[in-house]
Amino acid sequence: MHEWALAEAVIFSALEFSKENKLKKISEITVALGELQQIDTEVFDFALKEIIKSKGLEFKVNMRKKKSLLKCKRCNHEWNFQPGKLEEQEKESIHFIPELVHDYQRCPECGSPDFKILKGRGVWLDSIKGE
Repeated sequence: MHEWALAEAVIFSALEFSKENKLKKISEITVALGELQQIDTEVFDFALKEIIKSKGLEFKVNMRKKKSLLKCKRCNHEWNFQPGKLEEQEKESIHFIPELVHDYQRCPECGSPDFKILKGRGVWLDSIKGE
């Protein structure tokens, strides 16, 4: 599953960060989830915990969803991603490739498909605490 691959990347990044910053132990990480990624948080959380356990580690994981922000290039209207109006296959496409949102969303003001994704993409480590 996509969530498992993302969880592995997050743990790898946390371990690399702790190594580079000479942390003896990670006590807590906070992971930010961009809304456009549409991560299944239950699967992602389970994957994170299993990967942490399999590496003999123990630390707290927090997750924070980050809202999207889209801006029309035609009329400058800003809005948030609206997944409720999409078919499951369309949501799945955006889950893997967030830029595909351009194929399925239009500016709610002027109807233009020409907009920028200002926020809401990706999965990243927001913070790491350790000693």
